[in-house]
Amino acid sequence: MSPVSLSRSERIARLNDRARQAMGLACVAVATEGFRGLPEADQSRVRELVETYDVFTPDNDPYGERDFGTIYRDADGRWTTSYPAQGKPSEKVFWKLDAYDRALQFGSEDPANPAVTRRVLTIMLASEY
Repeated sequence: MSPVSLSRSERIARLNDRARQAMGLACVAVATEGFRGLPEADQSRVRELVETYDVFTPDNDPYGERDFGTIYRDADGRWTTSYPAQGKPSEKVFWKLDAYDRALQFGSEDPANPAVTRRVLTIMLASEY
């Protein structure tokens, strides 16, 4: 399927996927103070899960743009993209993608057009949202 025949949402989703998978190259990547306060090994694991995130559903991705997700730490300290089966998570991390104009001053007029858009990926503790 050529990019021209893709829906606007699918073009945005593919650009968002590329941004996640090439953090810091295909987007500007930022992390909040709380997330940066986690041990380095935890930060690394969460970034890996953000890069490979693929659990999008109509509930967590209603517009089909793949621009938001949640990573959970279970009671055993493991990070996962699935809500822990036993008990509530000991920590939640959100990631989100926003589309800005090329100067990063305003929202993009056309997030489906990479020529006029820069993406910013933010990783944060859910408690900081």
